[in-house]
This record gives sequence, C-alpha cells and structure tokens, in this order.
Amino acid sequence: MGIIAKKHEETYVEYRDRAVNKISPSFCGAKWFNATIWLGNGTTASCHHPPAHKIPLEEVAMNHKAIHNTQYKKLIRKQMLEGERPKECEYCWKIEDLGPDKVSDRVFKSVIYTDEELEQCKALYGWEKDVELKTLEIAFDPNCNFACSYCNASFSTTWQNDIKKNGPYQNLVSDGAGAFQHDGGHALPYGKKNEGNPYIEAFWKWWEGELQYTLRELRVTGGEPTMSQDFWKLMKWWENNPECNVEFAMNSNLGQKQELFEQLLKATHNFKTFHLYTSCESIGAQAEYIRDGLVFDNWLVNMDRLLSEGKVTSLNCMMTINALCLFTLPEFMDEMIKLKVKYKSQSPVCSFNILRFPSFQSIVTLPMEVRLERADAIEEWINKNWNEGENGFIEWEKDSMNRLVTYLREIEEGHSHTSSIETRERDFKSFYMQYDIRRNKNFTETYPRLKEWFDSIPETNITPLKGLVDGDDAKSNRYVDDVMETAKKEGWILNPQWANPGAQDYIEPDEQDEILDFIKNN
Repeated sequence: MGIIAKKHEETYVEYRDRAVNKISPSFCGAKWFNATIWLGNGTTASCHHPPAHKIPLEEVAMNHKAIHNTQYKKLIRKQMLEGERPKECEYCWKIEDLGPDKVSDRVFKSVIYTDEELEQCKALYGWEKDVELKTLEIAFDPNCNFACSYCNASFSTTWQNDIKKNGPYQNLVSDGAGAFQHDGGHALPYGKKNEGNPYIEAFWKWWEGELQYTLRELRVTGGEPTMSQDFWKLMKWWENNPECNVEFAMNSNLGQKQELFEQLLKATHNFKTFHLYTSCESIGAQAEYIRDGLVFDNWLVNMDRLLSEGKVTSLNCMMTINALCLFTLPEFMDEMIKLKVKYKSQSPVCSFNILRFPSFQSIVTLPMEVRLERADAIEEWINKNWNEGENGFIEWEKDSMNRLVTYLREIEEGHSHTSSIETRERDFKSFYMQYDIRRNKNFTETYPRLKEWFDSIPETNITPLKGLVDGDDAKSNRYVDDVMETAKKEGWILNPQWANPGAQDYIEPDEQDEILDFIKNN
C-alpha cells in the first residue's frame, strides 16, 4: 500500500508507544479503517484474528455503509478508545502479555495508516460515527479449486464437494470439530450467482458513490477470486475506469486453471497499482499435503512469472503457520530469498500468521520437544540469513519470525476456551486419518518425523455423526452477545436508527421491509 508510518530509525516497539498507545493501550486502527466483508453471506470482521459477525440486514436497509459500520463494531471501538481490551482481540493480548518488548498485530495493522489518520479515530470519528474505509477486503463467494487442510466448506466449494460426497468428518470432539462437519450451505444463501444479494448491492452503491474516491486499497479474496463471475465484473469495471486511483489487491492461490492465470496476468496491466497476495508456508510434498490441490513447482513458476511478466506493484506471501509447515519452513524461506535476490526487491514479502482455528491443527498441539527443536531451527535460519535487509529479508519479516520462535517456546494454548491437549491430539489423528482416505494422501510418509508421536495417539471412536451441523460461525460468535448485552445494561448501545424522528432521513419501521426489497432489486 506504500504507507508505513513508522519512522526509519524507530523500532516497532517505539512506534507502538509513540503513535498507537498514545491513543489507547488497547487501540487498533484496523477497527476503524479496515474491514473484511464476506458479501456472499453478509458477515464482516476488521482483521483476520477475531471471528466474523453477521451484518444485520436492518442496518444495511437504512445505510449501505453498515456493511462495515455495524453497531457491534462501533461498540468495540468504544472499548478500545477507553483502554478496555476487547475479548475478541485476545490473539494480540496473548502476544503482548509475553512482555513489553513483544509487538502484536494491532501495531502492524495500525502502522499502515498515518499518525494523523490514527488520531482522527478519536478526534474526528470517535465510536459513534460511520467511518469511510481506507482498506477493504471483500469476498464475493467461496468458489475455490483448493481444499486446504485447515480450511472448510465455508470458504471452498471443493471442500463443499468433499463433505457432500463423503459426509461429515467423524470422531472429532475438540473446539474445531464443527468446521469439518458442515457443507457450507450458509456461505451461498443467494446462490452461486449471488442474485438479489443485498450485501453485494450495498457494496456497489458504496463503491460507485464514495468508495472509489475515498478508499486507499480494495482487496478481493475468496475462495479463489478468479473463479468468481463477480470478480471478472470488477475487472471489467476497472478496465473501463483506468483513471481510478484506488490501489487494487487480490488473494489468489496461483493454482487456478492455466487460462485463468493467463487472464489474470494480462489483467495486472490495467491497474495503476496491483498487489497480489498468495499463500504457502512449506515446500514440495508437505506443501501439497497441507494445501490439497496445490502443485508446488507450478506455484513457484507462477510466482516467478508474475514478477517477470506481470505489472505487479508487490507480491506477498501470507503464510499460515500450522502444525505441519514447520519442518520445511526454513527451506520455503530459502525459495523466497531466491526470488528476492533474483528481482532485487523485497518481493515476495512474507507474513507469518499463526493458526489458532481449528485448534487441533495449531502448532501448540505438537509435542514440546518438536516445538523446541523447530524453534531452534527457525532461529538458526534467522541468524544465518539476516544481513540488514540486503538480501530482501526485511526487519518486519525478521521480527515476525522471532515472534513465532517465542510462540513455539512459550505459548501453551492458542486461544481461550480451547480444548485440552489430549483432545486436540486425538482430533489431530482422527482428522488426518480421514483426510488421507478422502484426499489419497499418507500422513506418516509425508511427515516421518511425526510418525512415532502420531502412532502413539489413541484412536477415537464415538457415536457416528449422522447429519451435518450448522457451519455458520457468525451465529456462534460468543463475543457479539456479550458486548451487546453489556452495552444495553450500561445504556451506551446505539439505536439502529441513526436519524431522529422528524428528521428528513428518518425511516419509519414499517418502511424497512420496502427498503430491503429496494436494495435487493436495484
């Protein structure tokens, strides 16, 4: 995005204390200026750590900007401004509680906004006003040709096909079990073509109104976006509006059909700025085991072609640090360094995102001796390859890898309300035994260093699950009800009606259904 507000001579700790904690010790700029919105089913979050929450249709009916500015988000903003730690942001609090020199993601997600913009969160917007987004990520639908092990049918139609063909995963009892026992039906309530989807209509109203002028970056994710008709509709809009100054970014697994990759490569030349985010975190057979559908060598070739043939402002690799990627993670970083050196740039820039859900696939489920050995290996790689960024390995990546090393050595539970280690281990075995059969894979051959531990885990045999579960996570977001109930008791809850009775823009309650119909039909 081109903006890093940290001063050149500052460390991230110094930046945090100067610019972020100055507003509040629990402040995060993402809650104001950033959003991920799953338009296909009407859910949103302001970063990838807290669970998504449902966007009430009645709020969208009165204000299309409510696809970001939900009542719930506004109440979380209030907590942050008052120095209270929102419970949904526990990922950052766990990192920060490791010590005053530990930098959490709320810093990395704030540093992309200027000091003045962060100050506006308190001085201009506060917690009650609608905020004009600066960075926005949207997903039109879950169409995807991959079925990654930690993903599920909410975000991948290939996962949906697995569950519909083979049924739900059995013998899972941990807090991550339900993710693999639904078919993703909730993810496409308006059908594969999203006909009459009020959330997509609200996006287009906001985009064609203010967003195309006020937004700094629009990012499209999926599923795999290149498999979405709405994505190519947006590509056509951009082709017809080349003067648009919004920076464009997208997520792609870079494993789509060749003709779609060629179209994408061509489309990169239609933008003033084009950022591409892809994902991988290990190499060879282990990468292909984690990310079912991936051909690792083809992925590397496509990375190289984007840097050599595409008009790409930045190429970014979002690494999902899970229990199975640690064994070839250093070798994966070797491949990234090769590309950095070849193109004499920081691209691909790597981010190290520690998986927490499902908890049985988390790195904290591994035996401690494995974790400590991997921490030592990763630390050794850092020390060997750090040369002040001259090889493209930058400070931000180094700090993130050091954070991973600390996490491996010290964290016992990835999140609150997680299942016991015994339960997670049993689910680990139950899941991958079934995963092997469904995906024609072999865990112990792919991960020989885990064979003895894997074989020692008792098998779980419980009453078979005969039906599917409801996979709509937004319904079970425990944080929403808690915050809304507290707000109601303390008298600081917002009324969904922003206009007072008698005002020009006041809407009578019985007119709301008509507005919903209008949104759906226009």
